[in-house]
Amino acid sequence: MKNILIAAALAFLAATFTTGAAAQNKPVEYRLGDGDSIRVLVFQNPELTLETRVTESGTITYPLIGNLAIGGMTIPGAEQAIAKALSDGGFIQRPQVNIVLLQNRGNQVSVLGQVGRPGRYALETFTTRLSEMIAIAGGIGPIGADTAIVTGMREGKPFRMEIDIAGMFLNNHLQDDVVVAGGDVIFIQRQPMYYIYGQVQRAGSFRIERNMTIRQALASSGGLTARGTERRLGVYRRGINDRIEFLITDMNESVRANDVLYVRESLF
Repeated sequence: MKNILIAAALAFLAATFTTGAAAQNKPVEYRLGDGDSIRVLVFQNPELTLETRVTESGTITYPLIGNLAIGGMTIPGAEQAIAKALSDGGFIQRPQVNIVLLQNRGNQVSVLGQVGRPGRYALETFTTRLSEMIAIAGGIGPIGADTAIVTGMREGKPFRMEIDIAGMFLNNHLQDDVVVAGGDVIFIQRQPMYYIYGQVQRAGSFRIERNMTIRQALASSGGLTARGTERRLGVYRRGINDRIEFLITDMNESVRANDVLYVRESLF
């Protein structure tokens, strides 16, 4: 009985995870936004063909109908709204309306932080993924972190995810390559840095790579000078109560964000 309950619990957790992952990667249906240019066609009524732009208030002006609010609607929803207005007004019986999106300006994604070209970018398709948006923005910069923070709205609720970009490909976590939606903000923060000075070839600040050790950090700075010694290498590190402490560390210990490495001169 106990084994059956455990198996059922594991099956429930697996189903929950799969459902959540599927929801994050479900293509987001395009919604018309301010500034979008569209072409409206009505079957067998060429005189009602119209190219127009969705105004800042989310409306268009359409023949026979006048002002009609379609901002925030999906394209099928807007087609139905126009068809209903034409039918309810007695202008056309059972109208067949088709909308073609000519220019997408209302559904844009902002890409900020450490990327090649920060800015706002229009969604070219309804299935554009996080990795594609980062590529469109010029990729992650030299001091950009491996983690992207994505915020926006999904199904009327606030949405936020921290996504390990490198891990998506290194660890085959492609389900984390979420589909972005209009209004999303992608932020690439600065990669944590460490600092090194003293008897090293190149003092300065350097980015912390994955699983980087003190020894690897020392190598990144060009190694020791002729007068330097590993045995007297210390680290200034922020500790309890935000106090800076000076520690003599193991060379195989991991580097932490904002560590300051000091290589002292050999006594002999």
